[in-house]
Amino acid sequence: MAQVLELERARLRSLVEWDMSVAERIHADDYELITPAGQTHTKATYLGDVASKRLEYLHFAPDTSIAVRASPDLIVLRYLARIRLSVGVADEVELLAWHTDHYEKRDGTWTAVWSQATEIQV
Repeated sequence: MAQVLELERARLRSLVEWDMSVAERIHADDYELITPAGQTHTKATYLGDVASKRLEYLHFAPDTSIAVRASPDLIVLRYLARIRLSVGVADEVELLAWHTDHYEKRDGTWTAVWSQATEIQV
């Protein structure tokens, strides 16, 4: 479990620091993201947007402790995330969102397979 928590922290750092080799390694080929706006992105579209800086994370970190549900081959993480980003040529946006990530153990390696963010309306 500690390994997956560290992987999640590394995943968030890789997105903010634009470290695409780490991001590619952590996200499964069939990874899917549901954004706060309800859009679905594949690994290719999501990481492609990050790589091209159409989606630029300026800050992405847990704002609470990370809750964990675990079984031998599946770990689900849930936390409140503080996110600051820029999308395309738009101004910076800051939001607070519940974030849920699903990691699966595949061939002995943990990999992120699903993420969903739900924005908190203040």
